Amino acid sequence: MTVNDSAPPNVVPWPPLVLTATALLAIALGRLLPLAALDGLWPTTIGMATLLAGIALDLWAIMTMRRANTNIMPNRAADLLVTWGPFRFSRNPIYLANTLLLIGIGLAYGNSWFVAGGFLSAMIVDRLAIRREERHLAARFGADWTAYAAKTPRWLLLGAGQ
Repeated sequence: MTVNDSAPPNVVPWPPLVLTATALLAIALGRLLPLAALDGLWPTTIGMATLLAGIALDLWAIMTMRRANTNIMPNRAADLLVTWGPFRFSRNPIYLANTLLLIGIGLAYGNSWFVAGGFLSAMIVDRLAIRREERHLAARFGADWTAYAAKTPRWLLLGAGQ
């Protein structure tokens, strides 16, 4: 399959839609079919820390992209290959941050649907957006993308190149 390097990786901005749908579904399921959740000081504390880490990572990644004066929307073509800031540690820090947000909310507020939804939405975003974005970036930035992808993990701590 040939990829046009100026074409957007996605027509629909899947990641924000998946995040929103997951959160709404977790709220509804938490009320209609609540799952057992960890309760107490430690799960709440870990959840709040995870939630705050997600917010901080999201803001850092967004500010890095804005400083680079590049597009942030997942349904638009990339203007620049950003490899600094949080992008040194993860090729997808915003998607990682979204996952941390969902898991953190679930732990902090005792709604296990958010935790399950966090992992499920990460898998969905990986298939609907990340794989397409990576093909787009490879076509657009060639050897620079290949070198970056070889040394930077897709998510975090999973090893580079995947």
